[in-house]
Amino acid sequence: MDNYQHLRLQVSKVPDNPGIYLFHDLGGKVIYVGKAGNLKKRVRSYFNKKQKYSKVAMMVKQIATLDYYVTENEVEALIMENNFIKKYKPEFNVAYRDDKSYPYLAISLKATYPRLRYTREAKRRDTRYFGPYPSANAMRETLDLLISVFPIRSCSDSLFKRAKMAGKPCLYYHINRCSAPCVGKISVEEYRRLVASITAFLEGRQEQVITDLERRMQAASRAQEFEQA
Repeated sequence: MDNYQHLRLQVSKVPDNPGIYLFHDLGGKVIYVGKAGNLKKRVRSYFNKKQKYSKVAMMVKQIATLDYYVTENEVEALIMENNFIKKYKPEFNVAYRDDKSYPYLAISLKATYPRLRYTREAKRRDTRYFGPYPSANAMRETLDLLISVFPIRSCSDSLFKRAKMAGKPCLYYHINRCSAPCVGKISVEEYRRLVASITAFLEGRQEQVITDLERRMQAASRAQEFEQA
């Protein structure tokens, strides 16, 4: 059995659960760490024949074995991925970071209500950049996941102004992807706490994020108990 067939056999055993995956070279060194909502689907995509001449194909040629860790959900996978990248500093995760063509997540610093967005340029001094990410899809998944947990705005400034003038929040609020600061649904202080939590997470300070999540869950539980009383 050649190495490609061996890898295909390993991929066939990967479950459909959320989690993280690690690619190792012949020496056993971790060369890439990634996360996925569906491990099997994501890992299988690396061995697609369409990748033949891409940058991903260069990495795939070096893969000898793979490992995976199943998590309860994508948030846990995101936290674990962050920790493993910091621990192993995989070659191809670092290579993506040095390549200026890959997308970043960005948070504006001067705005009263900062927004989380993606960009391929990391030049503005009044903005914090995180990444880059190996693909636009990976970055968008991370963006959507973070906003589902910490609903800060991702809308453009023009959309924010229109909603503010109309006194009505946009669709993002109604699908629980924004806390609607445009119409005062959240205080500046609470909004800033959400921004601080996202920033802490992207900087690798997960303990602070978990503490904030627990605080929010307890507050939500108390509110529900009050409504049922």
